[in-house]
Amino acid sequence: MSAEQSIKPLPQAGILDIAPYIPGKSKASHGVKTHKLSSNESPLGCSPAARKAMISLAEGLELYPDGSATALRQAIADVHGLNADRIVCGAGSDELLTLLAQAYIGPGDEAIYSEHGFLVYPIAIKACGGTPVVVPEKDFVADVDGMLAAVTERTRVVFLANPNNPTGTYLPFDEVRRLHEGLPKSVLLVLDAAYAEYVRRNDYESGIELVTKAQNVVMTRTFSKIYGLANLRIGWMFAPDHVVDVLNRIRGPFNMNGPAIAAGAAAIRDQGFVDEAITHNERWLEWVSAELSDLGLGVTPSVGNFVLVHFPDEDGRRASDADAYLIERGYVLRQVGAYGLPNALRMSIGDEEANRGAVAAIREFLKR
Repeated sequence: MSAEQSIKPLPQAGILDIAPYIPGKSKASHGVKTHKLSSNESPLGCSPAARKAMISLAEGLELYPDGSATALRQAIADVHGLNADRIVCGAGSDELLTLLAQAYIGPGDEAIYSEHGFLVYPIAIKACGGTPVVVPEKDFVADVDGMLAAVTERTRVVFLANPNNPTGTYLPFDEVRRLHEGLPKSVLLVLDAAYAEYVRRNDYESGIELVTKAQNVVMTRTFSKIYGLANLRIGWMFAPDHVVDVLNRIRGPFNMNGPAIAAGAAAIRDQGFVDEAITHNERWLEWVSAELSDLGLGVTPSVGNFVLVHFPDEDGRRASDADAYLIERGYVLRQVGAYGLPNALRMSIGDEEANRGAVAAIREFLKR
């Protein structure tokens, strides 16, 4: 026993090597109105039906929730035409991604993800004693050939965010199928489709059909984005029976709270609200992308509810300079240096006031 071990408990090897996840900032400078465009939240709030359902649970807060989240799983199944028995719900898709890593990755194992993939992936992999294998992207898009080339006998999981955050890019589903076909059957392909509802491309699929046919594919989704329920932490997974069985063995017995179950079930049935959110995003995603491109900035084409904006590599005009300038004026964007993009900012699509104001502030910044 080392001297350090004799005076305090120590975590498992590798835990202290994990860089903590740092959420997007939520406040601007004191005294100015804050427009939070850092976390890809819904600018329309949530469905009134979801709010009403959540409030209805206020009279029963002393009671435990349904440990199986039956009403939520059934609502998801009804809307998507799925078998509710193949759905697992969790406290955000983050919890489900972490549980998948816990279940299928151990010391000495490897898990693959793309260069600018979600930061929860390496955190979950390292927390289980696994080794993250990062595959470079091509033009900010996941590289299927690179991922397949990275597979070894130690590979246990491949994480693919489709669409990806923070780039906003996606893989056509023919490419996703090609990735799956090239993987050993013992490797689990995790399709993280957090932004699927926003995608308006004919060659995109969230992964439901592939999960239905394969034994080594799961799809995760979230209620934090288009449904506007980020504060309640609701995620779900569609998976083969054997994966569902595994996660139900290790998840917490009451990992979903009652208000979240009720609100999620109501939200997913409110297609009118979802359609409104899609329409709003289509309009303003195109507008923001075009306006920022016209300013001479690089804008990665996005199918999500955000854009990745690249700034010049010049003193006084870098992303960090723009971020400081915008915060002083009330516009909070997301720094993405932790994603390997030190000279870019991610801007969520907000309401009209926020979108127009942020673009105007960036224009003023560039004119200085």
